[in-house]
Amino acid sequence: MLAAVFEDIGKLTLQEIEEPEITRDDEVKIKVEVASICGSDIHILANPPYHPATKGIIQGHEYVGEVIKIGKNVRNVSVGDRVVVDPTTVCGHCYYCQTGIQNVCENFSTIGIFQNGGWAEYSVVPSKNVCNISKDVPVESAVLAEPLSCVINGCEKIRINPGDRVVILGAGPMGQLFTQVLKASGAGQIIVSDLSDYRLEQAKRSGATHMLNPANNDIGEVVKEITGVGADIVIDCVGVLFDQALHVVRKGGKVLLVGMNESANRPIKQCEITKKEITVYGTIIQNNHFPKVIKILESNILNIESLITHRTSLRNIHQAIDAMRKGEAIKIMVYPHHMEE
Repeated sequence: MLAAVFEDIGKLTLQEIEEPEITRDDEVKIKVEVASICGSDIHILANPPYHPATKGIIQGHEYVGEVIKIGKNVRNVSVGDRVVVDPTTVCGHCYYCQTGIQNVCENFSTIGIFQNGGWAEYSVVPSKNVCNISKDVPVESAVLAEPLSCVINGCEKIRINPGDRVVILGAGPMGQLFTQVLKASGAGQIIVSDLSDYRLEQAKRSGATHMLNPANNDIGEVVKEITGVGADIVIDCVGVLFDQALHVVRKGGKVLLVGMNESANRPIKQCEITKKEITVYGTIIQNNHFPKVIKILESNILNIESLITHRTSLRNIHQAIDAMRKGEAIKIMVYPHHMEE
């Protein structure tokens, strides 16, 4: 089968490799219908990389497919089911797993980053890492279950209230999903900041009430002008803008740190957090949120498909990655078996 393999730093290669087969009774084999390219994938392929990964693995952790084989102990899905893949594998026995926060498992791994993933025609994964989703949900919406699960995890921490004034720093895929979820949750003002006017236009379609380009605006002054006192909640989807988040959040407000950049080392004036009584949350991946996400997708309350800007075959994945690097795309759908027009 054809697969896109993370060969070395900054190097992704298309290879013809053996089709994987089930080797354990709790595994399922999936025919990958569609995969997506995540910002983390771009960070993995950077030189130097901004995100760790295992050399030699098939990349891709956002994908959906049809179950074509199951191990004899599999009970949660059947052959013919459409499933989304939860890429995080956890040990189940460390302190964090036993206390209900598996997303910070001491022995976690990630399908598509540290283990073979979905940029391929077929994939074999543990059955506990797949969730059945209705075939009435467009496959291109279903594929975004994983990033949406991360957004829901973050939103549960900040507990949005109707009418809240929110600033989202970064209008990439995660910023767009946060915008849509917060809009559906009743946020009053959603101010999205990004250096890309292209992404800001998409943020408007996602439900943003105000779009700011910090190259042309003093974001602190504009946010104060819009809100009167500053933002109730600030979400950093970039991973390097904690200082900016502290600048625009109101006294007693909340900051959610979502984006990750291993190279970031920005100085923070801790006194500002104390004086303004700011609550700061970190959030990483998701923690048993896939069932909730599937209900959201099946209810069709979000405009997920509006985030899809490009479609490509697996053979053209390098061009798609270049488009992501240049900021010319939001979400790109990758078809291992065919390319839909």
